[in-house]
Amino acid sequence: MTRITELSTVTIERIAAGEVVTRPASVVTELVENALDAGADSIEIAVENAGLDLVQVADDGHGMTEADARLAVERHATSKIHDVDDVERVATLGFRGEALPSIAQVARLELTTKAEESGAAGTRVVVDGEEKTTGPAGRAVGTTVSATDLFANTPVRRKSLATPKREFARISETVSDYALTHPDVRFSLTHDDRTVLSTPGSTSYTDAVLGVYDRKVAGQSTVFRRGGEDEGGDNQSSSEVSVSGLVVYPSITRSTPAHVTTAINGRALDDTTVRNAVTRGYGSLLPDDRYPIAVVDVALPPEEVDVNVHPSKDEVAFADPDAVAEVVEQAVSAALATQDLAHTGEIAFDLDSSLGEPAGESTFDAIGVIGQFRGLYLLCEADDDLLVVDQHAAHERINFERLREALDDGVDSVPIEPTSLSLTAAEAALVDANAEALDALGFRIEADSGAYRATGLPAPLGRVAEPSAVHDVLDAFLAGDGPENPREELLKDVACHPSLKAGDSLTGEDAARLVERLGACEQPFACPHGRPTVLTIDEETFARGFERPNTRFD
Repeated sequence: MTRITELSTVTIERIAAGEVVTRPASVVTELVENALDAGADSIEIAVENAGLDLVQVADDGHGMTEADARLAVERHATSKIHDVDDVERVATLGFRGEALPSIAQVARLELTTKAEESGAAGTRVVVDGEEKTTGPAGRAVGTTVSATDLFANTPVRRKSLATPKREFARISETVSDYALTHPDVRFSLTHDDRTVLSTPGSTSYTDAVLGVYDRKVAGQSTVFRRGGEDEGGDNQSSSEVSVSGLVVYPSITRSTPAHVTTAINGRALDDTTVRNAVTRGYGSLLPDDRYPIAVVDVALPPEEVDVNVHPSKDEVAFADPDAVAEVVEQAVSAALATQDLAHTGEIAFDLDSSLGEPAGESTFDAIGVIGQFRGLYLLCEADDDLLVVDQHAAHERINFERLREALDDGVDSVPIEPTSLSLTAAEAALVDANAEALDALGFRIEADSGAYRATGLPAPLGRVAEPSAVHDVLDAFLAGDGPENPREELLKDVACHPSLKAGDSLTGEDAARLVERLGACEQPFACPHGRPTVLTIDEETFARGFERPNTRFD
């Protein structure tokens, strides 16, 4: 009996059309999702030349019979849905029946598979251009799919890809996302015969994070689960949302939100609703302009989420996004509330150093500081206006411009005792791809048999950066093929860490010096990341609030 059936025309038309194979990473995504749908406990991914020569995914799922294997390479033939109504309640990662035939259009495809009911022999199907051949093959239960010479017959598309190192970074990121969000599955990723990522499939989020990141990140984390049967209720109702995952303590952060890994019903994707809710769940624990490391998988009934809103399945639409966000935020907040998160920090640029005499005239000379509010803001008087200064944003702007002026001739680097760098597979690929840019920023990084170590670090103003600063720079590269000005991005992060934080008290003299030094900046009204440093409340606002219609404003 076959599991796979050809879809009707009306069902095909209901599915959002679009090519699913745009680069090697999308081949990996489609094949990994098929393996997960097949109930695999182990998924092994092997690539050569960043996937251009070979992408191979082998799993131990339920496999296919010969009849199913023949149909699997036909367009719009799938075991996941059967009619148009199923599109509204997709419960699998794949469902369009496009993956294998789309891959076969741009590569030579070989499918080797065996189902439990197939007997002694499995089946091999080869699609090479217009030619399709089928024959017996030896294999244990499961499926192996190999795609070779990707885009060889579409040279324009192949030429439009990024460098092989950058394409492999995308593959690494894809595999990492699925390894983190499916801790019950053992993942391995091999590139040119070298294993770069491995997770044990132990069901533990902590073990998965250990395999993708390192022992320090995994050790500073806590797992959580909220909603569903784990809350002591009955089976999940049609409006119920459950969430599980892991959050890393705010003592370890990153410069972009890219390390908040999200999944919806097991589908790894960048969902802003969930990602923003995770950040809100940390509340005031995160430093300004810093983001957490977390893994969050949201589960809800299939009819409550539309996975068919984007051709590449990169987005979903929730029936009630506010309800999803609320559960996620509460889950993260509750997980962190049970932990001892006390930690101390020091201001790397002391006030005497960073708030010295302005190089030029200060535009805030006439401003008088009234006092400090909640250890966050300085309340200042300026003629008829009340000014509110964000002390962290102001100090960050001062540090940034001071650094930039001092480093016009480039970033100094100082040699250090070789220090091991713990990099994710994606970060390691980015180090290889951006070696020259990192060197220009003052990072001296050596690679040896897959291990990386720092032998030199940038030293702005003579102060040596931490080896972990390389993560922030790599995040800037991960956001695109490279930041427009990598040096500027480095200085923004270097300026942020030592700046005044919430709760730092200032004497009246130091507060006045901070405001004066801010007024001497080239751009005093915004921090380096674009947030405002000063808000103005005029006297008319007070008059209206206190219902003083006869107040005179000179």
